[in-house]
Amino acid sequence: MTRRLKAALSLLSLLTLAACTSGGVRQQQQPPGADTSFRIVVASGQDVTGKNGIRQQLIDAWNAQQGEHGYRARLVELPGSADQQRSQLIGALQSGSAEYDVVNLDVTWIPEFADAGLIRPLGDTAVKDPEDLIPSVDSTSYWDGKRYAVPFNSDAGLLYYRKDHLVKAGTPRTDLDEGVTWDKLRELLVPLDRAEIKDHEAIWTTQLAAYEGRTVNAIEAFASAEEGFRLTDDDGDYVATEEQLTAGMTELRKRTEPPYLLEGAAESREAESLSAFAEGRTTFLRHWPYVYPTLHETFGANLGVTRLPGKSVLGGQNLAVTSSTSEQRAGKAAELIAFLTDPDSERCLLRAGFAATRTSAYQEAGTAPECRHAPAYAEGPSASPGGESTARLAPDRMADGTSYSRDILLPALREAVHRPRTPLYGAVTHTLTTELDALYGPPKGPGGSRPGDAEVAKSLDEALREILPG
Repeated sequence: MTRRLKAALSLLSLLTLAACTSGGVRQQQQPPGADTSFRIVVASGQDVTGKNGIRQQLIDAWNAQQGEHGYRARLVELPGSADQQRSQLIGALQSGSAEYDVVNLDVTWIPEFADAGLIRPLGDTAVKDPEDLIPSVDSTSYWDGKRYAVPFNSDAGLLYYRKDHLVKAGTPRTDLDEGVTWDKLRELLVPLDRAEIKDHEAIWTTQLAAYEGRTVNAIEAFASAEEGFRLTDDDGDYVATEEQLTAGMTELRKRTEPPYLLEGAAESREAESLSAFAEGRTTFLRHWPYVYPTLHETFGANLGVTRLPGKSVLGGQNLAVTSSTSEQRAGKAAELIAFLTDPDSERCLLRAGFAATRTSAYQEAGTAPECRHAPAYAEGPSASPGGESTARLAPDRMADGTSYSRDILLPALREAVHRPRTPLYGAVTHTLTTELDALYGPPKGPGGSRPGDAEVAKSLDEALREILPG
């Protein structure tokens, strides 16, 4: 393994640990004897952009504008996986054991937190230029016809690939576009095998361990199998049919069966799948936008990225004000949210590797909002205090002239599909991951056999009908 690749894998390991693993709570330190009555506490998962990441930099910029006697914000980063963070937040807000004013919630949690009365409806002061927000992204902020949050950073699955592998396999072109399909990827099996690429084992890998990644992959397959597919309607009622689930199960099985999928992907999360791709064990990888800067730094012109074949699931986090905070603090918390999600902040988030939530952030350089709040993520090194940026900034313009942000990421966000919108989302995702053990867990049938698509779909349909209204 080359020294360059070892260093890259070390960076990738640190990046994915910040995104996926547990650790101690990190928070901005307060000076001894500091007055906490003018403090806005923001609770969030760990920042995948690392120590003193973009979220902390944006909060620092807001603090710098408040003046000597103004409110100051403090970021508290919660340890653990997304599921663990959700449990921590619910427990803290219900018991009053933590004084959080603003919470950074996964988009799937908004209905649950709103229905439980843990977050409050927001007025106009919390969002600047709402017409600039990407409609599909902004729709995750509402429940029961009311705005409870403002989109902070978004997410959609993308397809990363190794151009050097495609060259060795003798493919006619190495710049793939949105016309790529799973069938076309499967056709590459023989050419890639014949190329005898060192360490290469399979066409692609993804996240299929028994956690949220498995749910995401399932919803993407279900939505790809039938246009307009949804498990729940806008009220959270169950609306899928057994026939739809069977078609989705067939699609999921086709795209994740051997020999196309990397062996062991059924135990992979973000970190494991990313490492497998970086090590050259696969040619393709389904992952999120935040890995683009590091992968580009690692592979340069040999890295390709395009929209995911079929449908992609919408992810991301939204900022909300807790119901337990005082009215006075709630007003200031709303002002903080407006600052953290304004066009300037969204441009900074995009430069840092997050998917921005505003259309204006994706405009051509020179016409887009500047990244003034976090100079390390400005357009060029001259904008950083020392004249040289230490942030990992991948170029937006790719080798074939394609704009990564405007031509790939923005369309993916606009057309991404929602996971089920329901206050019972925790039970839904647990049911999905459990029922899909029939495909990815140890075989339980006679002679190590697995049930057919219709049988798995029938069991899933019955389980979902037990937990969801409708």
